[in-house]
Amino acid sequence: MKITLLIHCADQPGIIRSVTTFIHEQRGNVIYLDQHVDKQAGVFFMRIQSEFDAELDLNDFRKQFGEQLGKPFQMEWDIHTDEYRPKMAIYVSRYNHCLYDLLSRYNSGELKVDIPFILSNHRDLEYVAEQFDIPFYHVPVTKETKIEAEETQLQLLRQYEIDFIVLARYMQIVSPKIIDVYPQKIINIHHSFLPAFVGAKPYHAAFERGVKIIGATSHYVTSELDAGPIIEQDVTAVSHIHSVQDFIAKGRDLERLVLSRAVQLHVARKTMVYNNKTVIFS
Repeated sequence: MKITLLIHCADQPGIIRSVTTFIHEQRGNVIYLDQHVDKQAGVFFMRIQSEFDAELDLNDFRKQFGEQLGKPFQMEWDIHTDEYRPKMAIYVSRYNHCLYDLLSRYNSGELKVDIPFILSNHRDLEYVAEQFDIPFYHVPVTKETKIEAEETQLQLLRQYEIDFIVLARYMQIVSPKIIDVYPQKIINIHHSFLPAFVGAKPYHAAFERGVKIIGATSHYVTSELDAGPIIEQDVTAVSHIHSVQDFIAKGRDLERLVLSRAVQLHVARKTMVYNNKTVIFS
């Protein structure tokens, strides 16, 4: 069995030694360790992977770790096993580029998750769900029906025991009603023009302004719109030779790649959030 431990606490001497000694005493073998200290905040972060024989009692391991290390060091910590495939719900609207990319990676085995359903406020992409034999739920959202729509979404999320949500160009604002149930577990993607070029046609506005780079940002969703902890970003160069259509094509390519990287980092338990920032482990 392989497990991943994520830890953060106040920086203090002896944390690494204590954790690795505990794992050794539990007959485990450390195969990866990465740590970071935020000097300004005085906070220690660590991601450590270990291998154990099949007889490891995970419940007992949790109990002993909490008593021997968690409490004395006042740690915030969590344990994940590689055997568990997290359940990922995908939200979409009418754009299919991010959806196809995620489903292709899932179908090839590159993205190690289960996808119980795809949800949309439109029926435009129902055919994509059918191609990959994944249940599709159409939940329309209007100003008048938003509360009812989000209650329907929560029922589906609970029914399928969803672990995290990916907004693959879902063109609706997710309210705290859902965010509070999935803190740091909703991943969004958008172009990196915000807040410079807002509105329905940001690429057109950027083209008119003559920008020299375009980009994409993936982040965790918080109640403050597009201001959550950033997971992944990337940019590409553009120039006067590129048309608006070139901008859009390059932007969608970036959105696909950046969202995929962010999801992979989340699934691999390589992200930790603190003070609205992320620590991303290698």
